[in-house]
Amino acid sequence: MAAVQRRGRRIMMTPAERDAFLSARRTCRVATTGPDGRPHVSPLWFVWDGASLWLYSLTRSRRWAQLLRDPRLSAVMDSGEAYGELRGVELSGSAVRVGEAPRTGEPCPELETPERLFARKYFGLDRMPHDGGHAWLRLTPDAIASWDFGKLSER
Repeated sequence: MAAVQRRGRRIMMTPAERDAFLSARRTCRVATTGPDGRPHVSPLWFVWDGASLWLYSLTRSRRWAQLLRDPRLSAVMDSGEAYGELRGVELSGSAVRVGEAPRTGEPCPELETPERLFARKYFGLDRMPHDGGHAWLRLTPDAIASWDFGKLSER
């Protein structure tokens, strides 16, 4: 169960707003922790299934190596330029590897939904193309924070 957002309740997105926002975003920024304790932030494509963030990561990346050592991560998806347009979601928790790594397309029922969503979102396809270099990480968040500064003018 994700932690309840305490600050900024006036600008917090509803679950439906959050789901719509996450479904429309194409890139998130993922923060991991290096062996020296320094954060590492990198962009990544993702899908949201309403409960978990599914990240399709290169298995030969710094991010992948860091998550195998320390699975804690935060991901941010945001938009807007002017103050009243700023909207976003931050998800935090521990990543879990799902399916084979690297992914070659072996049957994995748990990946049916994220792969269908991902294939449609990024490739306009019904089936996921596998390149043998990526694998799946699932983040079921422990904490969720969201903001929509446009709600400040709705009073």
